[in-house]
Amino acid sequence: MNNRNDKAGLSDADVSPTSEKRMPFECQAWLGLQKHADELKGVHLKDLFQSANRFDEFSVSQQHFLLDLSKQRITGETLSKLLGLAEEQKLASWIEKLFTGEKVNASEQRAALHTALRQRAGEDLWLDGQNVTEGVHASLNKMKLLVEQIQSAQWRGYEGSPIKNIVNIGVGGSNLGPSMACGALEQYAPAEIRHLNVYFVSSMDGSELEKLLPTLNPAATLFIISSKTFSTVDTLANANTAREWLLKASKKPVEIINQHHFIAATASPKAAIAWGVPEKNQLLFWDWVGGRYSLWSVIGMPIALKIGMDNFHKILKGAGIMDAHFREEPFETNLPVLLGLIGVWNVNFLRIHAHAILPYDGRLAQFPSYLEQLEMESNGKSINRDGQRINYQTCPVLWGEVGSNAQHAFYQLLHQGTQAVMCDFIVSAKRYCGETDGLQSQHQLSLANCLAQSRLLALGADALKKNGQTANYQHYDGNQPSTTIMLDELTPETFGGLIALYEHKVFVQSVIWEINPFDQWGVEQGKQVATLLLAELVQSSDDGLDASTNGLIQYVRQQHKGGDDEG
Repeated sequence: MNNRNDKAGLSDADVSPTSEKRMPFECQAWLGLQKHADELKGVHLKDLFQSANRFDEFSVSQQHFLLDLSKQRITGETLSKLLGLAEEQKLASWIEKLFTGEKVNASEQRAALHTALRQRAGEDLWLDGQNVTEGVHASLNKMKLLVEQIQSAQWRGYEGSPIKNIVNIGVGGSNLGPSMACGALEQYAPAEIRHLNVYFVSSMDGSELEKLLPTLNPAATLFIISSKTFSTVDTLANANTAREWLLKASKKPVEIINQHHFIAATASPKAAIAWGVPEKNQLLFWDWVGGRYSLWSVIGMPIALKIGMDNFHKILKGAGIMDAHFREEPFETNLPVLLGLIGVWNVNFLRIHAHAILPYDGRLAQFPSYLEQLEMESNGKSINRDGQRINYQTCPVLWGEVGSNAQHAFYQLLHQGTQAVMCDFIVSAKRYCGETDGLQSQHQLSLANCLAQSRLLALGADALKKNGQTANYQHYDGNQPSTTIMLDELTPETFGGLIALYEHKVFVQSVIWEINPFDQWGVEQGKQVATLLLAELVQSSDDGLDASTNGLIQYVRQQHKGGDDEG
C-alpha cells in the first residue's frame, strides 16, 4: 500500500512520477490535518451541534457579510490546523505578491492585477515603469464619456437615430460577468437610462443572433465587441455576422458602420483596428487582466450602460473593500481565507469533490455559472507551479441553481443520494424594504427555505423533530457540510464584495495546492484543435485524426452532400 498516495486521496493509478521536491501533502501541517480527519470520521454534525455556542465559535461577521461555518464538519482544532497549513504554505507572502504586481502568473510571465482595477485614483501602483492605477482610471474615464454619450442619446446610428439597443458580443468572462451583473442589479438603474436595452451574445453557432437581430432596429443598435486578444473565433464570428446585418440593412460603406455601430473593449488595439473599429471607439485593458477577472475593467461597460456609471463605481468600491479585508485582516477572521481553507479541508481531507452553489435570490441566477468558470478554469489544474504533475486533488466540480428551483430538482441527491457534496448557501437578510407586504412575505419564505435546507443537510432526520420510526426511504442521513454566506442586502457594493470574496477564495486554494490559477492552457488547446478541425470539415484529408473524429466528419459531409442532392 502506498501511504503517500493514500494520504493525498488518490490511488496509485492516479499518480504520475514527480521530482523529489516536497509536495504539499508531505508537509507537517498537511499530515496533521490528515490524522485529525481520520479521528473525526465517526463524528456527525448533529454531535458537533451539542455545543450551545457553536454558531458563535464558527461564524464571522465583517462589513456587510456574515460567514457561517458552523455547519461544516470542523472543530476548533480543525481551524487551528488549517491556519497552520496556510502559514506553512506562506499564504501571507503570496497575498502580497498578488497585490504588488509580482508575476504570480508564472507560465505566462504576467502579474494578475485585477485588484488594481478597483483601486481608487491616487493609490499609485507601478508595474514595468507604468503607473497602473493612472492607466486604469484613464481607461475608465474614457468609458464614462462613451457611456454618458449613449445614455444621453448623443451617440447616433447611421441614419442619425439615437442608440436604443446595446448588444455585447463576448464569450467566457467577457460575457458571464457583465451579464450576471446586469441581471443582478437592474433594479438600481436610474429611471432616465431605462430606455436602453442591453443584450448579450456569446454562442458561436449564431443561434442567439439569429433570434435577436430580427427584433432590433439596425439604425439604433450598437455592438460592443469584448475580446482581450481580438482573435477569439467565437466572438469574431458573431461580430462579423452583426456587421453583415448592418451593412445589408443600411447600404452604407463599412467605414460608416464601424464608426457608428461598434465599440471594442480589448487589450489588443492593433487587432481591433485591423478588424475595423476606429481608435476613438476603443476601450483599453491589459494582458494582466484575466478574462474571468475582467468585469471590473472596461469589459464592464454593459453594466455601466445598464445601471449607470455611479453604480458601476459602487461595485468597484465593494470589491476594493473586500480586497483590503483580504490583505489586512488576520487569517482567523479573514473571510476569503476561511472560505478557501474550508474548501481545502473538504476536498483533500474529507474527500468531497462536488460543490453546489445555491443562491436563494433570483437576481443571482447566473452566479453559479459565473463561479463554475471562476473556480474550475482557475484551479482545474493537475500541474503545479514548477511544471510537475501533482498527486493530490485540486478543484472540485461546481454546479448550482437558484435554491428555490434546485429544491425541486437535484436536492434529492443532496439529501438522500450516495454522493458527498459541500454546499454554499447565499442569501440576503433584507429585501423589499418599503415594498408590499406580499413581496416581503415572499422574502421571508425564501429565507425560511434557505435555512431549512442547510439545517436538514447538516442534521438529517434530527432536523424534523419527529417521534417514532420512519420507513427507510424517508430517512435523511444528514452530515452534508455547508457554508452560509449572508449579505445585509444585495446592493451594487455588496455584489462587488461577494465576487471579490470568491476571487480571493480561489487564490487561497491555489496557494495551498501550489498551482497557478491565472492561466488556462486547457482552454487554449481546445481552441487550437477546433481551428484545425474547421479545415477538415470543409475538405477532409483524414490526416492523423482518430477514427471517431474521422467518422463524425465523414457523417457531417455525407449529410451536406445528401442535402445538396435533394436540393
